[in-house]
Amino acid sequence: MAKKPKENDWKDRLNVVYSTNPDFKYELDDEEEQTTLQPSQQRLRVQLDRKNRGGKVVTLVTGFIGTEDDLKELGKFLKSKCGVGGSAKDGEIIVQGDFKQKVLELLKKEGYTQTKTVG
Repeated sequence: MAKKPKENDWKDRLNVVYSTNPDFKYELDDEEEQTTLQPSQQRLRVQLDRKNRGGKVVTLVTGFIGTEDDLKELGKFLKSKCGVGGSAKDGEIIVQGDFKQKVLELLKKEGYTQTKTVG
């Protein structure tokens, strides 16, 4: 038999200590993961970056709107095509090395038409 969820579960309200408002209703912050835009609607920016990387140059792709899984998939594709390492998290893709032009060409081939270089 399936458990019936309680309507007033205290674990959902851990950060609320007390309210004197008799009409107070605690609202849960259920963050929905945003849907991934089509490649032609993405406005990606490709740039070189050296900050906080020990003088090493990386190619940085920012502006991706979508799920974390789709971001990682695009990052994996770019890294494999360039033959280098990197990472994909927090809405940005890092490709190790100076691959700005190659990444730009790869993105345009994949249908990311609104992609441009910065700096």
